[in-house]
Amino acid sequence: MHAPATASRLRVALVHDFLLDVRGAERVFLEMCELWPDAPIFTAIYNEEGTEGRFAHRDVHTSFLQRLRPTTRTFRPLLPLYPAAIESFELHDFDLVVSSSSAWAHGVIVDDSAVHVCYSHNPFRYAWNDRDRTLASRPDPLTRAALRSIFHRWRQWDWIAAQRVDQYLANSRTTQGRIRAYFGRGSRVVHPPVETERFAPGTPGDHYLVLSELMPHKRIDVAVEAFNGLGLPLLVAGDGPEMRHLRSLAGPTVRLLGRVSDSEVAELLQGARALVVTAVEEFGIAAVESQAAGRPVVAVSGGGLLETVRDGVTGCFWEGGPDELAAAVRDFDVDAIDPSDCVSNAARFDGSVFRRALPREVERTLQRGGEDRPARPGMPSTRPGLGLTRRARAVERRPRG
Repeated sequence: MHAPATASRLRVALVHDFLLDVRGAERVFLEMCELWPDAPIFTAIYNEEGTEGRFAHRDVHTSFLQRLRPTTRTFRPLLPLYPAAIESFELHDFDLVVSSSSAWAHGVIVDDSAVHVCYSHNPFRYAWNDRDRTLASRPDPLTRAALRSIFHRWRQWDWIAAQRVDQYLANSRTTQGRIRAYFGRGSRVVHPPVETERFAPGTPGDHYLVLSELMPHKRIDVAVEAFNGLGLPLLVAGDGPEMRHLRSLAGPTVRLLGRVSDSEVAELLQGARALVVTAVEEFGIAAVESQAAGRPVVAVSGGGLLETVRDGVTGCFWEGGPDELAAAVRDFDVDAIDPSDCVSNAARFDGSVFRRALPREVERTLQRGGEDRPARPGMPSTRPGLGLTRRARAVERRPRG
């Protein structure tokens, strides 16, 4: 399925934060690219090998940061430069800009006559909902002070950038609430696409599974400690900066597999007793994938999982730390779950649903002509060494959260 009739006649650009690997947000963006197969892509940095060549046939434009050749391990220290990088794109020749944003892609500057629709995976977590935890994790007071200043500036920039977007589409009600609280903007929920056809029920084994990027906010250590105590087999599939720490915590029943392929993910989910989710996810694609494989989810209570998991039917919820997770695993009767209930619930989030919903929302925004968009304000300069504009200083206290 391609873009709706109105959009197909327009000059369209697609924008994504960065393209270094293929994770949840990139899978959503791939579906967006299929809807506009001829649209050029704009992204701060790009790695063809890391993205498995999935964008190799596209016209990909990168920012000045590409000259530094950042990788998944080195791109984070460039944090203060990304707003300037995303603003540097020349998008004045396009009638429609569709951005996919977990951080800064929503801040692109488009022509005043153009329409900008942003699909938001979440406002930048480290500056907003995860700010306090991020600062507390930095023991060095100088580093903490520098980060606090960066996040303060980022919030100012983020709020102002958000006022230029014509329509936000949120991946869940959780993200919808954050867009309203942080940016003062309304949005409409369009759940992400899940490739449910990749999965099918099979015969479960005896292991439980964690499928996640190994980042501090994912709280994978909670699962490791819980299963150390339970003495039950736990497989952890994924990679990230927490790998070394998790290896030091893992007991004899916990195995860290590193990054695995799509086919391995399908096999691991099919053979798991249940997927274990320890972080409050904005949506949680892995939880839907698990249900598509006929397997239930033991999920921390909160976020998008409250929309995707049916308590007592396709999984269970828990709150707290390792002890509470261990209790939930002990008390949850996995064998009482009907795999067909899991599969039918997952079907609500199949990619075909997204491919109908996203073009419909874009068309709706085009028909309105951006009439609900606030007046597009001036921007704080993000060029190194320059301060905020007068208008940015005037809204300094506006962001909430």
